[in-house]
Amino acid sequence: MPNSNSPSDVLFLLLGAIMILAMHAGFAFLELGTVRKKNQVNALVKILTDFAVSAIAYFFVGYSVAYGVNFLGDASHIAQHNGYELVKFFFLLTFAAAIPAIVSGGIAERAKFHPQSAATFLLVGLVYPFFEGMAWNNHYGVQDWLSHSFGQPFHDFAGSVVVHAVGGWIGLAAVLNLGARRGRYSKEGRISAHPPSSIPFLALGAWILIVGWFGFNVMSAQRLNGISGLVAINSLMAMVGGTLSAMWAGKNDPGFIHNGPLAGLVAVCAGSDIMHPLGALVVGLVAGAMFVWLFTQTQNRWKIDDVLGVWPLHGICGAWGGIAAGIFGQSALGGLGGVSLISQLLGTAGGIAIGFGGGYLVYAVLRKTVGIRLDEEEEFNGADLTIHQITATPDRETNW
Repeated sequence: MPNSNSPSDVLFLLLGAIMILAMHAGFAFLELGTVRKKNQVNALVKILTDFAVSAIAYFFVGYSVAYGVNFLGDASHIAQHNGYELVKFFFLLTFAAAIPAIVSGGIAERAKFHPQSAATFLLVGLVYPFFEGMAWNNHYGVQDWLSHSFGQPFHDFAGSVVVHAVGGWIGLAAVLNLGARRGRYSKEGRISAHPPSSIPFLALGAWILIVGWFGFNVMSAQRLNGISGLVAINSLMAMVGGTLSAMWAGKNDPGFIHNGPLAGLVAVCAGSDIMHPLGALVVGLVAGAMFVWLFTQTQNRWKIDDVLGVWPLHGICGAWGGIAAGIFGQSALGGLGGVSLISQLLGTAGGIAIGFGGGYLVYAVLRKTVGIRLDEEEEFNGADLTIHQITATPDRETNW
């Protein structure tokens, strides 16, 4: 329980939780705008359903795994200190629920609906909080060992690794288990382009995420007296850096331009509280270009059909953010110091291993038991009609 438990702290954290909750609309519209029209409804429904499943999984299992706290006692006990611990749960739930929202973009257009809900429960209830507890609650003494061995613990202020890298590497594991969309790659090596269905919706999703991200980063202080303008400006600089480098590397492609700021924001989360704004700008510039290059490599050369590019965007840019905190957080480069590059490398590697390993296990078991992929006819008809029996823009005349 925090030393300060004033109503203003509760309100501060509640506003942060609401801003990040709104980001899930951004995830939904980013996916809706990227997938083909026959899968738009499914994109919207998946994000909302996955959030609901995440809330149940995190409330009953995940939060206890990460922090050893549950809310099964009487209301008079759990509502103490203005209900701060309850709002803290809400805030951290919005982080946890980002994991299936990230994965959703990678597996779009060919994943079964209810098996994905089962995967969400396992990921948010067990896999994600296992690493969350290590990084943010010193489980298993990992942070103490890093501090003793290398002078500083692993530093991830707002989740470049804990949320984004873990989510992105889980997404890669899911995509590898699913395989490519029907007709995406031919046996002769040809590639079928699946252009975005709606650039305006894609852009709307990106903008919602950008705005909400300032709650994601700044409110990670979790108390009003911990708020820092440095976090806000570093987030801003990384966001614009990612936008400009993605515009240049992506040759004015609107999909890349709208994902560029997200790449920068993913990368700056870890060190946003300790970097100089110029360092944050460099981090964003690198992340935006890295996303464009790796997205192209993943889709065209390696033929990994990651629809929204969640592995390069979250998995790789998140890992870059964890490492970048150990570089640009150093006082020699204008940062505040108090960070070890070796600890950052090891912590980032741990997040990747747990995310990819845990995610691969979850999806492999579901694939072998209940199946995780629509059949060819269902995929051809689209997830909207197959799963939800309605398209995004139904047009039907009356019969009389």
